[in-house]
Amino acid sequence: MRQACPTRQLFAVPPPLEHISRPDCPIAQEPRQMSQPVKDAAARWVSHGPELFLSRGTVEIIETELQPVMPASTQPLVEDMLALARCYQQVAGIHELRFRLEKIDHDSCRRFHVDYVPLRLLCTYVGPGVQWRHASDQLVHKTPAGWLTLLKGKLYPGWEAERAVLHRSPPLSVLKAPVTRLLLTLDHVDACGTN
Repeated sequence: MRQACPTRQLFAVPPPLEHISRPDCPIAQEPRQMSQPVKDAAARWVSHGPELFLSRGTVEIIETELQPVMPASTQPLVEDMLALARCYQQVAGIHELRFRLEKIDHDSCRRFHVDYVPLRLLCTYVGPGVQWRHASDQLVHKTPAGWLTLLKGKLYPGWEAERAVLHRSPPLSVLKAPVTRLLLTLDHVDACGTN
């Protein structure tokens, strides 16, 4: 059994998002660099935005509900998140979705797990991104901020435990300085709970 060195940053790049429909593809990622306007807007959201924004429906409904709560000068972030919501709609083949934007300043979901959803898209705008590993391997991969991560959950048709990818939120208590993450989670509209 291989053990990951905790001080080593591992960037593994699985297939791109559109490959998630393949039976042998439990995770897909898209590396990307966020633009400076999006980074600045995300930082402003962390400073002035709500702790949690949760909405369900079409992208148009989500956009309408975002407008009254978004802090000033965060339009580039909102536009990026809505673009990701449209991408998720297309990849998941759905019309409505669940949209969750959350500020996290504590250890959340420290245990590696598989979600009870069909597909989940994660994007961390501020702070460390999701950590993941294959069910058959102990090697932990760390995702940079801005990258898109699409994971098959237990409700995905044909999901197999032996091919699963487990993930967790990065532990923040081990960091040298306090960090507040800004995490976007996109799911099917009937997803429940905070997982």
